[in-house]
Amino acid sequence: MKKLSVQDVELRGRRVLTRVDFNVPLDAEGRITDDTRIRAALSTLEFIVARGGIPVLMSHLGRPKGQRQDKLSLRPVADRLAELTSIPIRFANDCVGEPAKKMVDDLKEGEIGLLENLRFHSAETENDPAFAMQLAELGDIYANDAFGTAHRAHASTVGVTRHFDQRVSGLLMDKELENLGSLLGNPRRPFVAVLGGAKVSGKIEVIEFLLGKVDAILVGGGMAFTFFKGHGIDVGKSLVEDSLIEKVRAISELAKESTTQLLLPQDVIVSSEFGEHGERKEVLVTDIPENWQGLDVGSRTLAQFSDVIAKAGTIFWNGPMGVFEIPAFAKGTRAIARAVAKATDAGAQSVVGGGDSVAALTQMGVAQQISHVSTGGGASIEFLAGKPLPGVDALSDASSLPV
Repeated sequence: MKKLSVQDVELRGRRVLTRVDFNVPLDAEGRITDDTRIRAALSTLEFIVARGGIPVLMSHLGRPKGQRQDKLSLRPVADRLAELTSIPIRFANDCVGEPAKKMVDDLKEGEIGLLENLRFHSAETENDPAFAMQLAELGDIYANDAFGTAHRAHASTVGVTRHFDQRVSGLLMDKELENLGSLLGNPRRPFVAVLGGAKVSGKIEVIEFLLGKVDAILVGGGMAFTFFKGHGIDVGKSLVEDSLIEKVRAISELAKESTTQLLLPQDVIVSSEFGEHGERKEVLVTDIPENWQGLDVGSRTLAQFSDVIAKAGTIFWNGPMGVFEIPAFAKGTRAIARAVAKATDAGAQSVVGGGDSVAALTQMGVAQQISHVSTGGGASIEFLAGKPLPGVDALSDASSLPV
């Protein structure tokens, strides 16, 4: 069901309480190292202001666990937002109570207000009704532009919506739902899903859901070793989720009976120890030495995966092929980034989500070649697994528009 959009409602003179995703990465000194998420929200914020609305922004940053932490304040985000737009920015040093009310009361048309970190209050993640009501008092209409948090039923994504007649999606949310929705609607064939990451537990449901819906699933990263062990292969000290071995065996059998080709790595880069200093070599997955661990996919695998990707009409990629944060084991992830970008240039539709996958695109300088870079890794996976997203379900349906 298409959701009511910020483009569909009257905004002039109305305070638009807007959930954004300003959960940006910070260095040890608290400086923003990547402002992609702030930039991604600009189109919605500038649209609201251009239509005469007054954006009141809510976001979390990090995991302060209900405690005020200066290093996780959104003040640096407010400063960066002020650098990225000519619209004046006001900041409240709390998201509820008198500081928030005063900031909102002082806001004028043509300005943006940003509230302090929602998660300085444990009531946010608990979806506390009283906290949600306090947030709701700060706006006349509710907008959600934070797809990255849409899979969380928190006060700012679900609880607060009960106090608004009009609950709209922002332009970024519209774009996310349109692009991800097209993957499950009528994708160009072949449709290839590339799934990586450390644990199969984070992807098991999407693999199961996509069987019979995509033409190929390429599995890399640490999650592949649970499949190998399920097939009776000795994986040394590689990461394995023993509780899921029976489940991955069942999925492998289902794949054989479906129209989906489930491809696992043929070879891997192994190391005598985790980190940069161990001895490394490339081996077939059947030849992993005892006490060694697999930390990246090998050259045969990259050749095979790249060939499948090159022939794709639609590509969804989420998750690294190895321990991407260690340069010695980033080759596989970077190669997939190049392959997806090249296939997109050749006419494929590509959607990429997940922090490491997006970071690889950026490092390789090919992010602009991708059809859609999703701002929500976990949310995109749950969407592709056919799960409801509470933050999306809470928005008004487009059918609520007056005829």
